[in-house]
Amino acid sequence: MSYLIFAHTDVGIKKKTNQDSVLLQVAQTSIGEVAFGAVCDGMGGLAKGELASATLIKALANWFQNDFPDLLKRGFTERELYNIWKNLILTQAKMIAKYGESRGISLGTTAAAVLVINNRYYVVNVGDSRVYQINNTLNQITKDQTVIQREMELGHMTMEEAMRDPRRNVLLQCVGASDYIEPDFFSGEVNYGDVFMLCSDGFRHIITPEEIYQYLNPQVLLTQNNMMENTKYLTDLNKYRLENDNISVALIKVN
Repeated sequence: MSYLIFAHTDVGIKKKTNQDSVLLQVAQTSIGEVAFGAVCDGMGGLAKGELASATLIKALANWFQNDFPDLLKRGFTERELYNIWKNLILTQAKMIAKYGESRGISLGTTAAAVLVINNRYYVVNVGDSRVYQINNTLNQITKDQTVIQREMELGHMTMEEAMRDPRRNVLLQCVGASDYIEPDFFSGEVNYGDVFMLCSDGFRHIITPEEIYQYLNPQVLLTQNNMMENTKYLTDLNKYRLENDNISVALIKVN
């Protein structure tokens, strides 16, 4: 398999700094190309959220470049990969928290990452950044770790009520600002033509799932230029509809 990739991030219309960080890489290995992507949405005011998200992205990039080749060479189980990612996230969470404590501030970041190898994908998630698999439908792989998501699962709130609720950005877990972190882990099959989309919550609050599918489905993303034009169009549409947050999206198409 080979991959088309593209990432786009925008500060948006309200915030002075972009606290999102994005990672998107393809590596040539002994079993062919492997794709790895991540989106982290920082929080903490001024540039501190940006520091938190960039710290985690750097750690993920270092893992993929330096540790993953050996892991791939000897083989791994899903449980082993989950434990590696969990330990990486927990280590970075402690470093971020320690930095915050030394300066009397609170900062943290979400984490959503996907690794695509041949016919399998592996996803890890903390917070409310998302990973989708797009083929004949728009399939949300991750589950938001938010107060709103918990309320909906308990039957206390409908989707329509959730969209209007002022608590929609309240996280249950955050890397660096939570005492307890238990990342979610997902895996599944990959088919030719699949598109994996990672995004911060600012990308998908206002535009609809139907609009996302219309512009990011495999049939329209034929080239990297298509990816660029369509992600920028959806970003501008978010801004036109007055989305207040930073906006980030990363795409991996399996060819």
